[in-house]
Formats: sequence, C-alpha cells, structure tokens
Amino acid sequence: MDWLLPPGARRDNFWIYSSATIVGLAGLVKLRQGALNFLYSETHCYQSVRTNQAVYPYVNCFSVSPGGTFSKVFQASADSELAQNADPGYAIPGLWDGHGHLLQYGEFLNSVDVFGTQSMEEVRSRIREYVNDNPKAGSREAWLRGVGWDQMALGQMPTSADLTADATLADLYIMLDRVDVHCIWVSQAVLDLLPHSIPDVDGGEVIREPGMGVFCDNAMDMVIALWPKPDNKKKQQFLQSAMSKLNEVGLVGIHDAGVSPGNLELYKTLARRDDWTVRVYAMIECYERNTFCPKEAHRYVDPDGRLSIQSVKLFADGALGSWGSALIEPYTDRPDTSGSLLVNASELVYVTTAWAAQGFQVNIHAIGDLANRLAVDAITAALRLLCPGQDIRACQSRLRFRIEHSQIIHPDDQARIHSVGIIPSIQPTHATSDMAYAEKRLGGERTRNEAYRMRSLLDVQPILGSDFPVEPPSPFQGIYAAVTRKSPHTGQAPEGFPNGWYTEESLDLDQAIRGFTEGPAYGGFTKGKSGVIRPGAYADWVVLDRPLETMSIEDLRTVSVRETWVGGRMVYKRG
Repeated sequence: MDWLLPPGARRDNFWIYSSATIVGLAGLVKLRQGALNFLYSETHCYQSVRTNQAVYPYVNCFSVSPGGTFSKVFQASADSELAQNADPGYAIPGLWDGHGHLLQYGEFLNSVDVFGTQSMEEVRSRIREYVNDNPKAGSREAWLRGVGWDQMALGQMPTSADLTADATLADLYIMLDRVDVHCIWVSQAVLDLLPHSIPDVDGGEVIREPGMGVFCDNAMDMVIALWPKPDNKKKQQFLQSAMSKLNEVGLVGIHDAGVSPGNLELYKTLARRDDWTVRVYAMIECYERNTFCPKEAHRYVDPDGRLSIQSVKLFADGALGSWGSALIEPYTDRPDTSGSLLVNASELVYVTTAWAAQGFQVNIHAIGDLANRLAVDAITAALRLLCPGQDIRACQSRLRFRIEHSQIIHPDDQARIHSVGIIPSIQPTHATSDMAYAEKRLGGERTRNEAYRMRSLLDVQPILGSDFPVEPPSPFQGIYAAVTRKSPHTGQAPEGFPNGWYTEESLDLDQAIRGFTEGPAYGGFTKGKSGVIRPGAYADWVVLDRPLETMSIEDLRTVSVRETWVGGRMVYKRG
C-alpha cells in the first residue's frame, strides 16, 4: 500500500480493521477517517524533541496528521531507520508571544526606526535617509511614521522645532511614537492642523515645555483623529511583513493586545489564506478606548486555531518612561505628578463586568501600582458579581482575567493577585530596558518591593511576551532577560548589580520557556492545543541547531532559528 502515501511521507505502523470488526456506520466512518489520517501522516524525527509534557519530556519523533495536528509522539529506537535518518536539528514546541501588536509591528517595519537614537540630529538623519528612499512619505495624505525615540536618551522632551530645524523636513507631516508608544512627537505641519489653543486632557498630557510637539496617552487622540489611516491593502502589507519577521524568530502565535473592530474583520478575511502564518489570539479594543462595544465586535474562534476573538483590552494607565503610569505615591524624580489614570475606578468595574458578562475574557493594561490596584479591584468585583456565592478562585479559573504588564504592584495587591489567581502578562525585556531609570522614577524601596515581579508570581501562571514593537519580538531575548535580569542587547545590568538586576525575581530556563509556551496557552484558552508537542495539539514547532538546555546563558541572546512550522507546514527556513 506504499503507493498510497503522499511524497515525503513515511508509513508508520499502519493497520486496517476487517469489515467484520466494524459495528455500525458511525464506527466505520470514524475508523476509516482515523486510518486515513494515520496513513497520510508525515513523520519527522530530530536529534531531540522537547515536548513540554511531564511524561516523556524528550523524544525524537512525531507524526503530523493532514489536519495539521500531532497524531503521534514517540521515541524511535537508536538502531531504527527513523532515528538513523533523523534531522540534525533540535525541535521545541512553537513559541508564543503573550503580548504584542501585530499590525503596529508591521507598520514599524515599513516606517522610520528611531530606536536607540542618542541625539536630535541622529533622529533627523534617520528621517532624511528614509525620505530619500521613500520620497512620497510625509505628504498630507501619507504622514511619515516612525517609532523608538526616548527623551531620556535625547536629553530632553523633543519639540516640533527639533524637526523643522532641518529645512528638508520643515514641511513634512511627521508623527513619531515614543519607545513605549504612549506618546507621539509631531512636526509643525501636524501641529498646524490642531486648534491654536490646545486644551489639557484628562488621562493624558500635552507637553508644553520646552515647547509644543509631544502628546501623551489620552492627549494623543486629538492627533490620531487627524492621521490619514492606511487602507486595507496597506494593512495587508503590514501584516505580511510582521508575520514573516515573527516566524523568523520562532514565533508561531501571538496574543494581539488591542485590535479595533474594523481590523478584526480584516483579520477574519485574511486568516483563511495560506500567507496567514501566525496564530492570533486577538483582544478587542473599541474605537473609543475603555468602553463597551459588543455590537461592533463579536466572538469568533476559527476551528483550525488561526484566529481567536474572545477577549478585550482595557487601559488603566500610561507608561513609566513618560511618567504616565498611575502611582499611589508621586514619582521620586517628579514629585509634582503621580501619573495618569485613563479611566476612573467605577467605570473600570462597570466595563470589566459588562464584557465578562458577555463571555469575553478581560485583559487590563496596568503598569503603575495604583493602576494595578484598580485592576485587581475591578476584577475582584466582577468575579463576585458574576459568580455570586461561588468560590472566587474557581470563578477566576474559568474566566481567566488578566493584567497586562503587571509591572509595579503594591505588596498588598500582590497578595490579592495570589489569592484570586489573577493572571499576570509580563514582558521580561521591559524590566531590562527600564532598569536604567526605574529607580529614578520609583525610588529604591518601591523598586525592591513592587516592581518587575516574575518568580514570585509563578503560582498564578504568568504569560510572557515582548510587547513588540516596543521591544524586539525575539522570544529568546525574552528568555535571556527572564533568566539573567540583564539586557539582551548588551549582556549587562546597571552598576551595582553585577549578577543581574534584582535576580531574586529571575526565572530558571525551564520556567522561562514555559512562559512563552504553556503560559500563553493557559491564558488564551488553548491549553493542551498549543505550546506543547502531544497527540491532538496543533503541529507547531521550531527547529534549532542546538538544544537550549546545553547552550551557555549568553548564547541565548543570539539564538538563530533554523526552521519554524505552523500547522505542519514550514513557514520559515533560514537561508
């Protein structure tokens, strides 16, 4: 019967029942389907396969069904043909990013990269270079976009005048996102579109010193409303660019942290295509942030696991780097402010409960300790309202409320997170990027006791990610940051921390890998289907040249993926 096998497939212990053993038509159909799946399955063998299973954590072979799931996971004997002809690589379960921004990352890949700039002139130089390559960029109809500036590196908050200082840029419409994408820096041409007298905004800040040009958090909305949005053709280009780069670093899936209803409709259309190569667990973000818009976005779960829409993204505060995180006590380096709440406490309780009552998981962006306190308050109140008389932790295990970032948490609220089982969604590279200035913002005591928890949150099944494009999307850089608490870019920690920044909160290698596999699976309702190599799970895996477990810690920073497979199909191969 070998002539029935498709090219490249191996026959693997195929057997056939006689018709006499079949009882009933349903049994016949089920058996024939199982037999056909088994017959046409393709077997892959490697030097080692990490399965993430407690039993048989390492094997060397697995089979993939035509439907794109693992049908068999096994250890071939050393003297077998399968083992002797095994691929020289090392396979691990496909990696997920628990918090990223797919469309924004694609836009970043097609815009000006100003990450790492150290001066205004360096920013202007990168813009000039981009304009030379893209002469139509910067028109009224197609603003020049970019991301990555940081006033800490530039020496002061930038202004529109810093852009118009270069005559070649003076008339261009420019909008550049801060490194944390919680502020935008615009050119004079954009400023001229706004009213002459720009009011202050609740939950945001219009930066007026040393001059106009920067808008943070809710104040960004007045500018974004004027920005000519890319059409669906351009968005499709962004998505394809993003997915290609994500596959290149070993990502097979992401939790897309904030997608508008209109873009979700585009996702539904594109997810049916072969060039949709990243599984997406999407969080709805209403057109008006922090509102309840069930008529604009509906639950949708693709049976093949390509796209899932069953969660919503809310925002409690801004970001630490731009003094936008909402703190209980004022900032140490700016005692005039405690940051910005983007929603009041009662409204957060209402919208959290309303979404959850409609069957949606609620994920709340919270960075500062006040924002995290209000997020815990809202989640706890919603659980009590939705599960009256029931054990609150059992209710949480079904609804799986999350706090996105969970960055600075008062000890009292850490205790409540443990008690309720609220899921923290953490980005390890945020800690290593922020460690250069976090103690300036927070002071030593608040940093030691509240900030950038990881190990102490292990019991509540944390999800790990990167927040790309805020940070590079490589999960291996995230694993390195989680294990060492050092920068994956430099391998260094701040002065006074020779062994890593607050290493009592570091993870071991296995815990970090599971944070990029099992964590997103539990937090995205795909436990047993993703982040694991086992029969019935999605056939997603990554091939490396060496096993992670034998690499030196420093080599994790520069891991190069050899192959990435999604649904049993190779979507990336290193050239």
